[in-house]
Amino acid sequence: MSCAGAAAAPSLWRLRLGARRPLSACGGRVATRAHSSGMTLDNVNRAAVDRIIRVDHAGEYGANRIYAGQMAVLGRTSVGPVIQKMWDQEKDHLKKFNELMVAFRVRPTVLMPFWNVVGFALGAGTALLGKEGAMACTVAVEESIAHHYNNQIRTLMEEDPEKYQELLQVIKKFRDEELEHHDLGLEHDAKSVGT
Repeated sequence: MSCAGAAAAPSLWRLRLGARRPLSACGGRVATRAHSSGMTLDNVNRAAVDRIIRVDHAGEYGANRIYAGQMAVLGRTSVGPVIQKMWDQEKDHLKKFNELMVAFRVRPTVLMPFWNVVGFALGAGTALLGKEGAMACTVAVEESIAHHYNNQIRTLMEEDPEKYQELLQVIKKFRDEELEHHDLGLEHDAKSVGT
């Protein structure tokens, strides 16, 4: 991990170890904010957290593959920059869930090879229908993901919103970005498929 990566990871260290002032990879202390949600490996509902992280990781991986397929077909068209922007956000989502998987020792789904192939095929296949097909796929997928994130938010809020504060912040942020993708798809003629 680079020094910049170590400095950017205090939240991850706090989540993983429950530490307030972890050592960085660069040999010094990393400053963290004084308030911590207290979410550690020992005090969370492991089954719920494992399920949430595993499912979200798989979903973000699948979304990355869908956008890769769309870019393979439409990357050099007028909608290419829009798809690239959404894909870049999905890459950030996947990166965060990769970090959380390590921090909470969550195994990925055994369906990863399936999501790899099917996600790319879905993205490329809908993109072959044109910009409208790709955007219709984006709208449908992002709507489903946002609904899923909302269910997870409800579950964590019912369990203990203070304890799961940091995970809730991640999920809420990603849900909002997925809804932005949904709206971008609508703005770029997703509704005109089949008309």
